Amino acid sequence: MSDTKITPVILSGGGGTRLWPLSTPKSPKQFLRLFGDNSLFQNTIKRGSDSSKFTPPMIVGSAKHQEITNQQLTEIGVNDATIILEPAARNTAPAIALAALSCSDNALMLVMPSDHLIGKEDSFSEAIERAKPAAMDGYLITFGITPTKPETGYGYIKCGKELSGFHGAHAVPEFTEKPAINVAQQMLDDGNFLWNAGIFLFRADAYIDALNKYAPDIVTAAKKSLENTDGNLILPDQNAFEASPSDSIDYAVMEKADKVAVVPMAPDWSDVGSWDSIAELHEEQNEGSDNIVIGQSKTIDSKDNLIWSGDTEVQMIGVDNLIVIVNEGKVVILPRGQSQEVKKLSE
Repeated sequence: MSDTKITPVILSGGGGTRLWPLSTPKSPKQFLRLFGDNSLFQNTIKRGSDSSKFTPPMIVGSAKHQEITNQQLTEIGVNDATIILEPAARNTAPAIALAALSCSDNALMLVMPSDHLIGKEDSFSEAIERAKPAAMDGYLITFGITPTKPETGYGYIKCGKELSGFHGAHAVPEFTEKPAINVAQQMLDDGNFLWNAGIFLFRADAYIDALNKYAPDIVTAAKKSLENTDGNLILPDQNAFEASPSDSIDYAVMEKADKVAVVPMAPDWSDVGSWDSIAELHEEQNEGSDNIVIGQSKTIDSKDNLIWSGDTEVQMIGVDNLIVIVNEGKVVILPRGQSQEVKKLSE
């Protein structure tokens, strides 16, 4: 069973509005080089690049991003990916349905968002190996992150009893979506709740069977959209795909299905969901710096600022705890701690 190869399924259709104005419809968050030379998308692809464990990747992205997807794959030497270009955004459940229907029935799919950061790759790989036996047996596996604080921006998974015969995989008594701060603190104190990372492992047929039971209209639309497609570049029919309900995998399947399990992991994970999270991540990498500066900046008597300025020099005197982002003639300035509101500016 350990020899069974996994198909990495990379979900790359997001718009990343919380990182505006750096993240734009033309070049959204997953394609940005926020940490080092590779983009988040490229690092996600490389996460499944060991050919002894993984098949070539399958990417489900937006038709609007075909050019940048191809460019970034070429940069890291990937020329064997299957690319499915969604003609419209319909959330994660239909996107994953397209991938599952494009795989063999018993293919083992590792579904990963393209815009997450994982610091401990070995820990992530070990969690996948722990999850494989249960996934091969037909379980829909979700991965839960050991929480470090009472975060209100994430969904939570209750980690129940370990499944008999599947070491490391646990029952899921309940899901909780983005709780209030007092509830998040209670779950953190309880010790049996995990952050929902939005990463999954399951057989293609197990996922389609669950969709047929709980969200059959999604399967019908996805199948019809793929009727006349073939090869490594898959272009689903727009009218057929747009007929699909728009729903997340959590709501459509995971919160309803019986054979669901969670595998806990602590891979130093972040969904890089805001400018505040980027500031915190860069601070961890640059301990002792007064300010985090990516680009050009001159500061006097200023500290704990994130300045992302590119070729534009930002000068600051006597200000603390600000986020300053400059990109393509747009400037966003806000206090740290309020960056979840940035997406309103992009609307």
